[in-house]
Amino acid sequence: MVSYREVVDTIVDLFRKAETELGEDVVKALKEAYEREESELAKSTLKAILQNIEAAQTMGVPLCQDTGLPVVFVEIGRDLCLDFDIKQAIREGVERATKEIPLRPNAVHPLTRKNPGNNVGDHVPLINIDIVEGDALKLTVMPKGAGSENVSALKMLLPSQVKEIPKFVVETVKNAGGKPCPPIVVGVGIGSTFDGAAKLAKKALLRDITKMDDFERSLLEKINALGIGPGGLGGKTTALAVLVETGYCHTASLPVAVNIQCWANRRASAVLR
Repeated sequence: MVSYREVVDTIVDLFRKAETELGEDVVKALKEAYEREESELAKSTLKAILQNIEAAQTMGVPLCQDTGLPVVFVEIGRDLCLDFDIKQAIREGVERATKEIPLRPNAVHPLTRKNPGNNVGDHVPLINIDIVEGDALKLTVMPKGAGSENVSALKMLLPSQVKEIPKFVVETVKNAGGKPCPPIVVGVGIGSTFDGAAKLAKKALLRDITKMDDFERSLLEKINALGIGPGGLGGKTTALAVLVETGYCHTASLPVAVNIQCWANRRASAVLR
């Protein structure tokens, strides 16, 4: 049986891994971008990023001073019985992770800006729970930095504006420029509802960035044609990937959300049984 303490410990371990190590798919894409770039400025920027990644893993320290807002995705098997409050276990895990890793205390009250100092507060950490088949518990953490989150966007298109989706995605990246620390990963949510599209866009960022379909690759080509480049200093690689998730929506609406992620596309998962 999965225990309360096991969930707390796993959350701490996952945040430590996510903050200090990047996934193999992201590192692979960054290395390929380095080989592809022709501009010395772009290559030097990517080289510095790759050196940063290596140093963070070797020293066991966070990749970036902005350790993000804690976002946690939970998949609970319908045959699994939990006899404790899993949200409270996650909150305790985040509080411990903030102290032990350590994480920068980023979570503040939106109006007073009061900071509790532990990344725990009303609706933080953000916890998304899905019920799935099986008897396992899957925990995925995604620390989300503000630089990239601040340039994300959502638009309620009309059903007749399907062909306008690529334009909106590319314009969002163009308006962001160098602010989100490119090369970026672009999550796109199409459909669902106003809030549902945003959740789809964020969930898209959990996917393997080396696996894109034709539509996603076409968006990536359009974005990279902007020439914003690594660090916003010009080059061929403005984005490493575009990942799209879709959901059925009302017949009278077409929500589209673009959730931008910096090159440090941090996430880590574990399955408990």
